[in-house]
Amino acid sequence: KMADSSPPWTGSAYLFLQSTCKTIALPSLYESSQKKPCVFKALKLALADSTGSVNGVDMLKVHCSHPHLIVQLRFCRRENCRRFLRSYREGALQKSLQSHLQLSLATTTVPLQVELKAGSDHLDKMLKDEDRCLECIYREKPDRLPDEEIMELEKCLKSLMLHQSTNNNVAAKDCSSLKSPSQPCPPQGSSLPSQLTFTFQGQQFDNRTITPDDHQKFAKSVSKKWKQVGRSLQKSCRALRDPAIDTLALEYDREGLYEQAYQLLLRFIQSEGKRATIARLVAALEENGLASLAEEILGLPSSEDCS
Repeated sequence: KMADSSPPWTGSAYLFLQSTCKTIALPSLYESSQKKPCVFKALKLALADSTGSVNGVDMLKVHCSHPHLIVQLRFCRRENCRRFLRSYREGALQKSLQSHLQLSLATTTVPLQVELKAGSDHLDKMLKDEDRCLECIYREKPDRLPDEEIMELEKCLKSLMLHQSTNNNVAAKDCSSLKSPSQPCPPQGSSLPSQLTFTFQGQQFDNRTITPDDHQKFAKSVSKKWKQVGRSLQKSCRALRDPAIDTLALEYDREGLYEQAYQLLLRFIQSEGKRATIARLVAALEENGLASLAEEILGLPSSEDCS
């Protein structure tokens, strides 16, 4: 009963954003009906990066107060707020925002100045004292639900992500239909040798294409590291380059880790064709400390079982 009586941890803060480039005014872009979805998308993805989850922090309202764009944030878990603060303090949030704005707006670099406030407290002055920042944010309870404009933009973004995903799949099929079956569409800028075999843990294996069974095992067991494996695969796979992985994370967030991992490998397979080989997947797994999953996919006894 005591546990049930404790209220959930919630807090609120305001993120102030200002472009230091004279030709880019964020409030004007957000007030434009054409550019608003692009700016919102960049904000959403950058905030997701900062907490590691699309639902880690909510945007309640975006205010245009020239020269600032002011985002009212709501945190529903202390740990999410802590992750956000660390990302903000280390400059990762600022870099992520600049990167996503550049991609969404299809423009040059968007240099930003950022500021974080909770009520009358300027959190930038106390970032080294994480617990004090948390207290300030916790003290400021959210005074609203997401407004109608935010809800509409959320729907618009999900629709856009679904549309992009469909277009990418169609593009991959169109590309492969222009090639002969023995020459699937290669990623630009890569010159991967089509090796017949590869070595893993001192043993030789046939470098076959990834099977449906491999696909299922990967999605079931890779868990939270699916993004890291995706980053390794994207080095030689154009279809997984930014912002593709973040788009998948956002689009399939509600379905969970299995579906996110499944869709990641599906996109790799669809775009790479016969070049979507088991050697490339195993190399990506090894690079991210997932040798045991590679062993499972290759049908080897687990090294943990042998110890």
